[in-house]
Amino acid sequence: MSEAVFQETTAQLHTQSLPLSHLSLELGHLYMEDFEAGPERLREHFAEVRPWADAARAGTARRMGGKRPRISTCFLIDDYFTRFSTPAELVPLVLAEAEKAGLVIDYLARESGCAVADRIELAESVVHRLVESPPPGSYGSRPPVSHTGWLANGRRTPATKRAALGEVRGWQPPQETAARNHSVFMDVELWSERDGGRLWSCPFLAAVWQLVRLGLLRHLGEPVLVPQPWNGEGFPHDWDRMPPLLRLNPSATAFSAYRTCTLMSNRFLAVEDAVRLILDQTDVDSAALRQVAERSAREGLAVPEAVAQRATYVFYEEPAYALCTEGS
Repeated sequence: MSEAVFQETTAQLHTQSLPLSHLSLELGHLYMEDFEAGPERLREHFAEVRPWADAARAGTARRMGGKRPRISTCFLIDDYFTRFSTPAELVPLVLAEAEKAGLVIDYLARESGCAVADRIELAESVVHRLVESPPPGSYGSRPPVSHTGWLANGRRTPATKRAALGEVRGWQPPQETAARNHSVFMDVELWSERDGGRLWSCPFLAAVWQLVRLGLLRHLGEPVLVPQPWNGEGFPHDWDRMPPLLRLNPSATAFSAYRTCTLMSNRFLAVEDAVRLILDQTDVDSAALRQVAERSAREGLAVPEAVAQRATYVFYEEPAYALCTEGS
């Protein structure tokens, strides 16, 4: 009698590889308040972005050592926290203002696609990949991030307790796990509960967005948030009828890339610090990481081992008239 052979389903999965550009350059990440300010706000944004976009291209070309770099551009519109106007009205305005600044947007994304795309719960799938860094002196008494929705980069301030004789113990500061001389402690809210479901936070959706741009997110081995071609005609009058990721430029290089560079207002600085914290504690698909490492080696292109180090940013000064917002 032959022995039955049992294999885990995950062992049978084949992780599909993705085409990769050298750089994914994000030209904007704007919210309702930005669009409500009118075309002038968009015009100011792209005017600020243009010189930094040129610098990012030049930096990538320098690292390529004379080879022509593959660079794709993208733009992210918030349709998750607030629905504003329609794609038919908004997208042509964005494209027109970008063109006036001499910029071409290759790919257009909806932020809601970082939560759910093509019926795949992308944000939820990343939650299951979070691996918390154990703080110094921790004994597992803290509830896991999957229960609390909070992710820290170290030990939180302990709750005040009374000693056996009734003496109140003194306050203790939080402590960063990987502190260099002094701690920079962060505690990031990944979601809140609303209407019986989860409302994902801006930093968490942005972390999902970075993983997709870096070509490191899969569902059962298959790529997620796959760009859909634009037919060159008008845009729909409902956000839900527009693909989560649209390829506007048929001649664009691949959407995902070895590295990302994001150009945005300095009001997002704290958000992107939180994004890097999340990326540092995400157990990324090992097969996807290996594919990127092997391909970059064949191209002779050095890629940082740490995923968070593959994401770079340029923060420009917020225009004086712009409305302040947290974006969530």
